[in-house]
Amino acid sequence: MTDTALAVMDKGEANRRILGKEEYQADFRRVEAASLKRTTHLASAEGKRLFARCFYTFQAAMYFISQLGRTKLPHEVVETIEQDIKDRLEAATTELNQAIDGADLLFKNNNIEAAATYDTVPMEIEVGITSALGRRYFELIHKLDQVMPLLQTLEIEEVINEREVEKQRSRFKRITLHISTGARNFSDGVRRRMNEVDAKKATPSDPRRKRAAEATDEDGGPIDGSDPSHELASALQTPTEERPSAPPETGTAVLDEGPEPVDEAAVADVN
Repeated sequence: MTDTALAVMDKGEANRRILGKEEYQADFRRVEAASLKRTTHLASAEGKRLFARCFYTFQAAMYFISQLGRTKLPHEVVETIEQDIKDRLEAATTELNQAIDGADLLFKNNNIEAAATYDTVPMEIEVGITSALGRRYFELIHKLDQVMPLLQTLEIEEVINEREVEKQRSRFKRITLHISTGARNFSDGVRRRMNEVDAKKATPSDPRRKRAAEATDEDGGPIDGSDPSHELASALQTPTEERPSAPPETGTAVLDEGPEPVDEAAVADVN
């Protein structure tokens, strides 16, 4: 849609506002990996904001875990974290694929021939993908971007109501956001364990050595790193967060799930 006498349309101002937010800037200075260049094509407000907020933060966290974490921690610890993140990505991708299939079925059943489109300028920027998990997350955000106009089309055509659309929109944003949050929490845990390793290697006169020796676990025993299961549990410790539930069967409607509370705090920045 172009400018008319009745409306002045966006010419990229929305993208500039999103990309200009300082709180979205990730510290990428320690990431020294080569990257595969890809260009985004995001049309929805939800996809744009989640990408700006989470993509580079996720990649920076995974680089710290996978590359720097392996220099000081057992490889089994890092591999367990990587597998956990991979499982989350696969679960979220499956759920979004099922949502697309469900929307397509509703389109067919209600004789809807075209989906709604956005009048704002798409976000098209070149980014660097530094890992296979980063590529999966890049693709997941684009799947989220694909789902959003399908939901809005069903709302406009009155196939589903506004409350149901908002429930689904919030859920898909939340599971995408939580993957980035989980990676950041894992990164903090790995950093903590690496600092403990450094403290143990310090000389006895070093104050860091004394503080590390005084540290105790929950049972009152010293944290000396001799128990691999204790080290693994410490590295993987993250705040409790929602994991994507099992997706509905292929071909079911988008809204077959039961009621779910909306976590407004978790998605406040991407509304």
